[in-house]
Amino acid sequence: QVQLVESGGGLVQAGGSLRLSCAASGRTFSSTAMGWFRQARGKEREFVAAISGSSITTWYSDSVKGRFTISRDNAKNTVYLQMNSLKLEDTAVYYCAAGKNIAQVTTGLGSWGQGTQVTVSS
Repeated sequence: QVQLVESGGGLVQAGGSLRLSCAASGRTFSSTAMGWFRQARGKEREFVAAISGSSITTWYSDSVKGRFTISRDNAKNTVYLQMNSLKLEDTAVYYCAAGKNIAQVTTGLGSWGQGTQVTVSS
């Protein structure tokens, strides 16, 4: 099972930017779909973005579309989430996810990282 380690979280002002990284173990990273979820305090975990192994397909939730960009570097076994124009409601713990395909990632049935806190202040 792939192991995932997130980094890059922190405190940022509203309107600012932050980039999250997720380093994955394993030799099959390039064929593994990856994604990001988030969970705000008191709320359920929600899907944010996903990307196929080849980067051909990406998928975003409506709440982040146009502001967040998911990308990956298969040579580094790393997936990124560039977050721009951050809003107070983006405050959450962000989790990296991995799966055999986009469907498995978006439904939360794959592997999970430990999460990294993102706090957006006014």
